[in-house]
Amino acid sequence: MPSIRFDGPRIEDLDKKRELIKTVTDAAVKAYGLPKQNMIVVIQENNPENVGVGGELLADQCRARAAVQTLIRKPKKG
Repeated sequence: MPSIRFDGPRIEDLDKKRELIKTVTDAAVKAYGLPKQNMIVVIQENNPENVGVGGELLADQCRARAAVQTLIRKPKKG
């Protein structure tokens, strides 16, 4: 049985999860030529505090980006 796993941030919308599972399952059925009952799809949701990218916590990178965006959007007084 083919097994497909997604590791990523939380998907809040249950309908989006259903759509992801269906779309991936349909693609796997087409690729393998097996019945959809043979396909296993797992969504592993990870908090940014539990993921490192480039040697830094993803949570820290997100906070840094948000701080930069805040500075960019802030209108200059004058």
